[in-house]
Amino acid sequence: MKVLVVGGGGREHALCWAIAGSPLLDKLYCAPGNAGITEVADCVDIAADDLDGLEDFAKRQGLDLVVVGPEAPLVAGLVNRLEATGIRAFGPRSEAAELEGSKGFMKDLCARHGIPTAAYARFGDAEAAKAYLRDRGAPIVVKADGLAAGKGVTVAGTLEEAEAAVEAALSQGVFGAAGAEVVIEELLEGEEASFFALCDGVTALPLASAQDHKRAYDGDEGPNTGGMGAYSPAPLVTPELAERIMSEIVQPTVAAMKAEGRQYKGVLYAGIMVAPDGTPRLLEYNVRFGDPECQVLMLRLMSDLLPALIATCDGLLQAFDLRWYERTALTVVLASEGYPGTYHKGTEIRGLEELKGDPDLEVFHAGTRRDAAGSLRAVGGRVLNVTALGDDVSAARDQAYAAVDRIDWPEGFCRRDIGWRALER
Repeated sequence: MKVLVVGGGGREHALCWAIAGSPLLDKLYCAPGNAGITEVADCVDIAADDLDGLEDFAKRQGLDLVVVGPEAPLVAGLVNRLEATGIRAFGPRSEAAELEGSKGFMKDLCARHGIPTAAYARFGDAEAAKAYLRDRGAPIVVKADGLAAGKGVTVAGTLEEAEAAVEAALSQGVFGAAGAEVVIEELLEGEEASFFALCDGVTALPLASAQDHKRAYDGDEGPNTGGMGAYSPAPLVTPELAERIMSEIVQPTVAAMKAEGRQYKGVLYAGIMVAPDGTPRLLEYNVRFGDPECQVLMLRLMSDLLPALIATCDGLLQAFDLRWYERTALTVVLASEGYPGTYHKGTEIRGLEELKGDPDLEVFHAGTRRDAAGSLRAVGGRVLNVTALGDDVSAARDQAYAAVDRIDWPEGFCRRDIGWRALER
């Protein structure tokens, strides 16, 4: 098969790494890719949001499968366009990608179909939103309705913070069209987990559990980020809890989307809040693999990924199964100093060559490129995902941090407590 992976981050490197090992693969491309992906795929200089360029490339190369990594091209309709030309594409069509493209749509769908989630209200008018906030009080959560690159959610501890978030979105237009409406919802208490399932429109096949670390600094302090590390499996997600998430949240959602003419195909990523009494409720849906959760899932996946992606596209998951290594995978994100705020680009990274050859270690690239002299340069906020396998969380963590300490990049930083919840357990 000839396959194209769309995107250029750590998630896409992990997907390319997994697909590259398939005996079904003949040729693998990635657009636009990064310096690490070049080791397992041919990178083509087409941006992930260049729908015309991606469609043209897919047709010219006669691709058998396009795997769409990021959410923006899914919401924009890349899968619709590829399918219209007869090219198989992994990911939801735009009408199904609304589950992530509009938080209001997702909340309304849950309300219509009895899927457990936080109480909420939607607003396009700032004064009406602030009146609702004053009535409800804090703590409370304010979310921009559309895609805001992970920056549209404010967990407000005070009424002033919540009102400022409403002002930023609705009055100041900080998030552009994505913030033309806000969703205000109750703050759910408990512990958060990431739950993934492949969905072929009818059948949902659960993947391994994972847990992410969103805050920038140790102890879950500092600003929210795209994710500073993850591990799988998550001890929080017992087999009993996984069954409840599937039966109460994921499967009803797949059925609801089909009933409403928005059949969902692709990977469905449910952010779950587990209450102290063990009850799961849906925080949000993403319509793609998580980043950095994808990195730990791919390291634990024993089965060939490519047939699973094809079965998802072709509606054949009912008779499909996946096998996972029993071991724990843990990834530590190395980010540019200053992330998620302003950071310098172009700093040099050294020492990665010395980490090669260990079967229990993979360094997935996120924001990297090679300069004209062949030196590795950091060009993004999240730059490297140092990912290790171990017999338990402690062993995987020790392995990952030992590798981190061998990387020569003074301008980078990472959290030093990835996996702390599992270890505390």
